Amino acid sequence: MLKIYTRTGDSGETSLYDGARVPKDSVRVESYGTVDELNSMLGLARQYTSDTEITAILLKMQRSLFNVAGELATTVGENFPEKVTAIDVKWLEDTIDHYLDLMDRNEIFQFIIPGSNLLSANLHVARTICRRAERRILSLNEESQVRPELMKYINRLSDTLYAIARYSETELLKVEFKK
Repeated sequence: MLKIYTRTGDSGETSLYDGARVPKDSVRVESYGTVDELNSMLGLARQYTSDTEITAILLKMQRSLFNVAGELATTVGENFPEKVTAIDVKWLEDTIDHYLDLMDRNEIFQFIIPGSNLLSANLHVARTICRRAERRILSLNEESQVRPELMKYINRLSDTLYAIARYSETELLKVEFKK
């Protein structure tokens, strides 16, 4: 019978993808743990949209975040088989541009109070988790090199979440004003 508990972490250490053991509060575990938290938040956000394009985008992000977390959970990230690449960063940039093009650019960069609808509220929480993940990854990079493409991906991801959240707020406002 498969058991979810192993008892190997009872002393405060955990195993990484490559089998190395590290303290559970290490910056590496904090980095991929925050990425895991972000992934879960995106799963929650997906539940608050009926827009099939946004659903597909969020799901693609979630799949990429498994690879980001896996690479961060490997002491030599280059040894992790599936990595985000410059192509993934470009896809995020294209997604940002797509959603900004759908909006009134004069409203995009105004200060806002997050949460005008459930999707936008969840995406703004995801965006702040993404920024925290980025800070943790930068701390990890000080002690163990992290690939620049991974750091670029996380940075662009938070911008993408912002763009989609703002778009969802704009679309809601358009619907409300038409009533």
